[in-house]
Amino acid sequence: MGLKFPRDSSPAVQDIEHSVAELSIDVGAHLRTVRTMYGLSQRELAKRAGVTNGLISLIEQNRVSPSVSSLKKVLDGIPMSLAEFCTLDLSASPKVFYRDDELVDLGDRNVSLRLVAARRANRSMSVMHERYAPGADTGTDMIRHPGEEGGVVVRGQIELTIGGETRVLGPGDAYYFTSAIPHRFRNLGSEPCEIISASSPPTF
Repeated sequence: MGLKFPRDSSPAVQDIEHSVAELSIDVGAHLRTVRTMYGLSQRELAKRAGVTNGLISLIEQNRVSPSVSSLKKVLDGIPMSLAEFCTLDLSASPKVFYRDDELVDLGDRNVSLRLVAARRANRSMSVMHERYAPGADTGTDMIRHPGEEGGVVVRGQIELTIGGETRVLGPGDAYYFTSAIPHRFRNLGSEPCEIISASSPPTF
């Protein structure tokens, strides 16, 4: 779906028109991808741009062909220039899916800490698949660091100490706490314990 450009012979408009023609840009799909990349809902983008969320929806579904001025107004809510939008290479978007063998293990033979998106720049959190062998212990020196963390036990049992409180958690049990509080993980059971966890800001 093409853009409707006003009759304007200025170099700026001619350059934009030329670049869109070359890219055969799908405005709706492009806008939806860019909005998602920036973590914005249709409603939030509409609010920022001063338009209705219905208009955003119609553009993304390619049910309307926006004028240059209308599209520019929407992009101002991101913010992104019209030239950037038209020339953005979405194939260079950050990787979003990871195979099992692409997770990076930062632990050892007793405590496996498999990090998702280890090489992604500017991560705002750490997501990990943790595995504690029987008898594994994060150490007598309690861990503490800025931020928050949480997780869900998916297999086995783990003894978790947070400050002065200790609890044994099993499959389906979860935790969430301020990680500046000293804490410790121990597997006192006879089988491995697995946890899916997240922390922010990232500690790895």
